[in-house]
Amino acid sequence: MDLGIAGKRALVCASSKGLGRGCAEALAEAGVDLIMNARGSEALEAAAQEIRDRFGVNVVTVAADVSTAEGQAAVLDAAKGVDILVTNAGGPPPGMWTDWDRDDFIKALDANMLAPIALMKALLPGMMDKGWGRVVNITSQSVKSPIPVLGLSNSARAGLTGYVAGTSRQVAPHGVTINNMLPGIHATDRAVGLDTGVSNAEGISIDEARAKRQATIPARRYGTAAEFGAMCAFLCSQHAGFIVGQNILLDGGAVNTTM
Repeated sequence: MDLGIAGKRALVCASSKGLGRGCAEALAEAGVDLIMNARGSEALEAAAQEIRDRFGVNVVTVAADVSTAEGQAAVLDAAKGVDILVTNAGGPPPGMWTDWDRDDFIKALDANMLAPIALMKALLPGMMDKGWGRVVNITSQSVKSPIPVLGLSNSARAGLTGYVAGTSRQVAPHGVTINNMLPGIHATDRAVGLDTGVSNAEGISIDEARAKRQATIPARRYGTAAEFGAMCAFLCSQHAGFIVGQNILLDGGAVNTTM
């Protein structure tokens, strides 16, 4: 399917690896030029060059932490006038409710709620002026079904979801859509970290921890970054203009819900 977005420009955050990279690759395959962001410059430059070589699109890199004001300024300076925004950030560390204090919640909010909001606030007006734009926020299945050990993530991402619910309806008349993608467990570094935590806590091997988690997923496997990216690219396409303010689960059926 021709997504109809060749020649457009996209800012994809946290895109040197994992789900962010899956989104960057899928958009590049559709002919979209990229501004790629991540904190680590070495991995970012390597990923960008691979995408240039593979898809022939223009890729600009910005190594910065978008949870900080300085990082946001650097990214936004490179991303002026983009047509597409994909927000993404690694999740806060797992733990128990007794572990977290105010500073922990502020860090989680900065990374997983306030940074995406700041980027949207800066870039949405330009999209609205052009009469076309796409925003996709990578959140988590936890906004539909909270994960007890991920209370920091549950809280911050739920706040972003509420913000998008209202804002998406305000910008839709201008040809701009905002939607959220809610990943379950995918085969990324995040999954390795979570499986390692289970392994350590229960005294089992990583493979056993992975198999135990996969058994809870109806698809009986982890998702891939490529299939996640394909959905992101579709939501950013010309065909997705009637999808507004939605929270789309990509979890292999793990969240057992009717709506």
